[in-house]
Amino acid sequence: MNRTETGRLGEERVCAYLTERGYNIAARNFRIRGGEIDIIAENGDYIAFVEVKSRKPGSMVGGFEAVNKRKQGLIIKTACEYMRRNPNLLQPRFDIAEVIIDRGNVLGIDYIENAFDTTGYDVYF
Repeated sequence: MNRTETGRLGEERVCAYLTERGYNIAARNFRIRGGEIDIIAENGDYIAFVEVKSRKPGSMVGGFEAVNKRKQGLIIKTACEYMRRNPNLLQPRFDIAEVIIDRGNVLGIDYIENAFDTTGYDVYF
């Protein structure tokens, strides 16, 4: 599998993971200039902006570590634009999913709710 296929598989599995837990997938691969959010999911209380990182077992940089401050800022900027275009009363939350994939098989999903917040960023939801 190439990187695109691996990433797509990871996103599919995280969508299934969220759906099984009562979330509705509102959008996938929402893009603006300079940013993208892999999955946007709602559960009645929260709107979760989910960054999915697919990795091979033993990768040098884990999925959680790959979402650095710069990446967080791009996700927050993109989430603000999504909320501007799609207003709602749900509490925004930023989650990260790390999917471990080996030869096309998903070995596991680690999911962190509220993995980071908007502290230190100029944000208006």
